[in-house]
Amino acid sequence: MIANELFNPKSILVVGASNDISKPGGKVLKNLIDGKFEGKLFVSNPKEDLIQGIECYKDLNELPQIDLAIVAIAARHTLAAIKILTEAKQTKAFVILSAGYSEESEEGTFLEKQIVDQIQKFNGALIGPNCTGILTPNHHSIFTEPIPKLTSEGCDFISGSGATAAFIMEAGMAKGLSFSTIFSVGNSAQIGVEDLLEHLDLTFESKTSSKVKLLYIETINKPHKLLKHAQSLIQKGCRIAAIKAGSSEAGSRAASSHTGALSSPDEAVNVLFRKAGIVRCFGREDLIAVASVFMYPPLPGKKIAIITHAGGPAVMLTDSLSKGGLEIPQISGKKAELLKTKLFPGSSVANPIDFLATGTAEQLGMIIDSVNDDFDEIDGMVVIFGTPGLSPVFDVYELLDKKIRSSKKPIYPVLPSTYTAAKEVAYFIEKGNVNFPDEVKLGEALATVFNTPIPIHDKPKLPKIDTAFIQAIIDSHENGYLPPSAVQSLLDGAGIPRVGEAVCGTEDAAVRRAEQLDFPLVMKVIGPLHKSDVGGVVLNVKDSETVKKEFRRMIKIPETTAILLQPMLSGMELFVGAKYEEKFGHLILCGLGGIFIEVMKDVSYALSPISNSEALIMIKSLKSYPIIQGIRGKSGIDEKLFADVIVRLSALLEAAPAIKEIDLNPLLATKNTIVAVDARIRIEK
Repeated sequence: MIANELFNPKSILVVGASNDISKPGGKVLKNLIDGKFEGKLFVSNPKEDLIQGIECYKDLNELPQIDLAIVAIAARHTLAAIKILTEAKQTKAFVILSAGYSEESEEGTFLEKQIVDQIQKFNGALIGPNCTGILTPNHHSIFTEPIPKLTSEGCDFISGSGATAAFIMEAGMAKGLSFSTIFSVGNSAQIGVEDLLEHLDLTFESKTSSKVKLLYIETINKPHKLLKHAQSLIQKGCRIAAIKAGSSEAGSRAASSHTGALSSPDEAVNVLFRKAGIVRCFGREDLIAVASVFMYPPLPGKKIAIITHAGGPAVMLTDSLSKGGLEIPQISGKKAELLKTKLFPGSSVANPIDFLATGTAEQLGMIIDSVNDDFDEIDGMVVIFGTPGLSPVFDVYELLDKKIRSSKKPIYPVLPSTYTAAKEVAYFIEKGNVNFPDEVKLGEALATVFNTPIPIHDKPKLPKIDTAFIQAIIDSHENGYLPPSAVQSLLDGAGIPRVGEAVCGTEDAAVRRAEQLDFPLVMKVIGPLHKSDVGGVVLNVKDSETVKKEFRRMIKIPETTAILLQPMLSGMELFVGAKYEEKFGHLILCGLGGIFIEVMKDVSYALSPISNSEALIMIKSLKSYPIIQGIRGKSGIDEKLFADVIVRLSALLEAAPAIKEIDLNPLLATKNTIVAVDARIRIEK
C-alpha cells in the first residue's frame, strides 16, 4: 500500500517555495492556496521571510512534523533535505518536481537510488522525480495548468509524462471531459503507473470512486501487476483506456525463428492490454475520444442509428463505424413511414435518419423517442447537429441534454459547430455532457471500445504434464537450440503429439531407420536454419536407394550435422510458437503453417498462461479461420485439438521458463488428428 499521507496529508511543505509563480516552487504553492488545502501549509526557502503570505522556514530543522513534502529545489540538494524530513520530521510522502536524476546521467541515477532508499527506509512514498505533481480533491500539489474541477464522476488519470497529461486535460476539458484525480509519475523511481493503478483498485469504493481510468505509459515495468489490477477494476465495473508510447523499434531485429520474426515487444503490449481489458489508444485525441465514450452508457450491441441534419458528416460516420465492424442497419416498415410523416418533406428515415438542415428540436425529440420505442434492432444512437449560425440552437441542445439523461439507449452527441455555436456548446457541456466535435473520431472510438474484449478473470487451468521430466531435459542441456532428441522428449513430456522420426548420422543408419519407419518418407537436414532454401528437404522418398542418394547429397550441405527422417503425412499445415519477452513472459502465437506463416503473416497472439477458451479465441480471430473451418469442399480441422496443442505449449512454457523460443511448424491437422512435424526449441538458463 502507498502511504496514506500522499493522498490525505494533514500538513504539506513546499521545499523551494517562491514568490515567483513562473517557477515550479511558486506555481505549486499558488495552486495549493487556490485549491483551498484544508490542512497546514508550510514553505521553506533560505532566502525568503514570507512567501505568498506564508511565513517561511529558512532551516528545515525548525519545522514541525510534516506529512507531505513537495520538493522543488536543485537535484544536488534534495537528498540532504529528504534525510532531515524522514529522520526528524516523520515525513512519509514526497513529490519531487525537480529534474536532474536518472533521465539525465549516471550520477543522477545514483542520486535517485539514494533518495528512494532513504524514503523506503521509513516506509514512505515518492512520486517523481522529474514530474509535474499530483492533483486530488484534497490537495493541488501540481505546478502546471489547467486545474480542472474535480468530480468522482470524472476520470482518474495516471501519466508518465506531465506535459502530456496537461495537453490531454486541456483538450479533453474543452469537450466536456471531467477528471477525478491526476497523477504525473515522472521517472517512477519508486511509484509508477502500475502501483497507482493498484492503489486505485485496493481503495475502490463502488459508490464514490471514479469508474474511468486513463493511463499514459512510456515503459511498462510491472506488466503482471498492471494485468491483475486492470482486470480487477474492470470486474468492479470500471473502464480503462491507455496509450503505450514508444511502440516502434529502430532498425530491424535479427531473428532466428518464425516466432522471433513475427513477435515484438509491442505485440506483447497488445496482448497484455487485450487480456486485461484495457482499450489501447495511440494518441491524445484517441484517448480523449475513448474516455468520452466511457462517459456514456456502454453499447449493448453493434447496431447504430445515425440521426443528422447534415448529409456529409453522416456519410463519414457511417464509413468510420462500418470500418470498425459496427452496423448501421436500414430502418423500414410502417413505424418508419409514420415517423417520416412527422418530418419535413425530403427527410429520410432509412438510416442515417436525415431530418434536413431545417429540422427542429421538436422533430429531433420525436426521432429519438421513435428509435427508443419503435426500432428494437437499434442498440444506440449518434445525433449530429451543428449550425450555420443563422439562429441560436439552445433549444436543440437543451432537448438533447434531456433525452441523453432519459433515453433507454445510449446517445452520443456530435456538435461540430464549436466556433459558430460556441455559446450553445458551452451551455451543453456545462450541464455535464461530453461533446464529440469530430464524428470520425467518435466512430473510431466506439468501434475500438466495442471490439475490446471483456477480460477473462479465471486463472487458466492447464493440463497436467510431466514437469519433473521436462525440467530434467532442460537441466541436461546447454543454452542454445536443443538437439532433435531433446525436442522430441519435451514434446512428449508436454503431451504434444508428434510424428515418429529418426535422426541419422550415417548412410547405413538412414537406410535401416527408413525401413523401420516405412515409406514414403520426408528427409530433412539438421543444422541449417531455413532448410528448404538450401535444398535441405526432400518429400515423398519411396525407397532405400533414394534414401542413400539423398543422404549423400544432403549431408554435404554446409552446417548440416545429421539427417532427420519422418513418415510422409498429409493435412492442413498449422503453426504454433512462443517467444519470451522480458518482463511480460511468454508470447504465444498461432496461425496457418508452412509458407503461409511467411507470406500471409496472419497470426494471433496471447500471453501465457492460456486457457482453452483463450486458445479457441486465438484460433477464431485469425483471418484464415474460414480455411481452418473448411472451405470450397475442403475439410476443416478439429479446432479443439488445435486449441489443446496451444494450451499444452503454454503448460510446457510455465514448466520450463528457460525456453526462450519455440516453433512448431508445421503441425499437420485433419478432421481427427494433429501432429507436430517439425520443431525448434531454444533455451537460455
